[in-house]
Amino acid sequence: MKRIVYIVLLALGMVACQQDIVSDDPTLQLSFSHDSVLFDTVFTEMGTSTKCVMVYNRNKNAIEIAQVQMQSGKYFHINLDGENAIEKLKNITLRGGDSLYLFVRAHIDPLDKNSPVLVEDSIAFDVNGKIQHIRLQAYGQNVKKIRGENGLMILQNMTMTNEKPYLIYDTVAVAGNLNVEAGTTIYMHTGAMIYAYGNVTAKGTKDAPIIFRGDRTDMLFDSVPYRMASGQWDGIYLIHDKSSLPTTYTLDYVDILSGNIGLYVYSEATGILPRLTLTNSRVHNHSVYGLVLQNVDATVANCEISNCASYCVYLAGGKHNFVHNTIAAYYGYPYTDLNLHTNILPEDVAAVYINNLSKNMAKTNSSFYNCIITGGRKRNVVVATPLSDYYEGRFEGNYLRSDSLDVAYAKNNVYATDSDSCVFKNIYYLSKEYHYYDFHLDSLSPARSIGDSIVALSYPQDRAGNRRKQYPDAGCYEYIEE
Repeated sequence: MKRIVYIVLLALGMVACQQDIVSDDPTLQLSFSHDSVLFDTVFTEMGTSTKCVMVYNRNKNAIEIAQVQMQSGKYFHINLDGENAIEKLKNITLRGGDSLYLFVRAHIDPLDKNSPVLVEDSIAFDVNGKIQHIRLQAYGQNVKKIRGENGLMILQNMTMTNEKPYLIYDTVAVAGNLNVEAGTTIYMHTGAMIYAYGNVTAKGTKDAPIIFRGDRTDMLFDSVPYRMASGQWDGIYLIHDKSSLPTTYTLDYVDILSGNIGLYVYSEATGILPRLTLTNSRVHNHSVYGLVLQNVDATVANCEISNCASYCVYLAGGKHNFVHNTIAAYYGYPYTDLNLHTNILPEDVAAVYINNLSKNMAKTNSSFYNCIITGGRKRNVVVATPLSDYYEGRFEGNYLRSDSLDVAYAKNNVYATDSDSCVFKNIYYLSKEYHYYDFHLDSLSPARSIGDSIVALSYPQDRAGNRRKQYPDAGCYEYIEE
């Protein structure tokens, strides 16, 4: 037995010695977990998150890295196993079977151009006279920064142009009118929010939408981009005070993505209500609510409002006319029965919630025509105690995954069976394309050809610009044969 132990120890010692023998064989090479490192949009004057690359010596013998060198060192910073001084990254012995951690960050000075510019560099590893490279790439983007230590109040009118993107750090309150040009992108930092107290006009186009989103453009995990993470910023608040002056909010082709609350429209008045027109827009992936309307006269048409942890649409007081919308609550599907907010009961969470019980608000009149209202839960439309004194509305030509609605004017609706997995092209959280949700209609969708033709005349094209058929589909996307 002692002889066996001795032989094993001798063998281990020989392996260890072999690992420590530095070979000058020019055929020996390093291996990398990634041959290239790509950073998506990098805002100038701002650093990025750090990415990690593993450097392996998969050979039996040790090798010496004569030098690690950046080609230019202008845009990227590296750290190799705790050392970031380039002059010290020399004569590094890496034992056989061992590895090193390489950390990379990007930092780009202001550019001459406002459009994204590709910047490149490389890291060269010199091993026994052979050079191996790791490519580094990033898209640098100039931005217009808006910030204040305790928020920024803008007393006059404000126009946001599409010359270059905006980066909002904290709270921006606009007392005057707010205008946003087509093609403008507004990046919102953690906790950032926009308050608007005057008229708002944000008119994008199908090819040049207006985008509100978080400022993280990198990856949350290796296979999941940060754009899929909700709660990256706070929200957009359109506030109408008790004045008798009419206020209008016009939003067309506006994407509001990955905040806590997408769009919150509120009025303290009960007489002249503010007027909201929200069309051809997308409110998606919010950690609480998507669209909240309180005491508002609103028209919402051709919109996708989807994947919010609480309600996609919350209505209380005012008149709300929903036409050809897709309201889909698949936040974290198929785990939507798990309640993420302890102050909200799971049975109360739905795609649409209509609250009519506030006596301090105008009567709630909420109607839905040619819409899809569905989600991972079995009940996706909740009308809180429909008392005639405080609520009236219609549901016609819709596809609904919910109970049969106990309201006076619910007719010609199609109700889902136990499962509606064939309604859309892709509703599964664990999908192949970066957890992408596709709310275009499946070829077998029960929402096809169920809409009211007369209602569809007001919106003859869907959100994607496709012409609606004689017997239109419910939702914001018309099915198109591929």
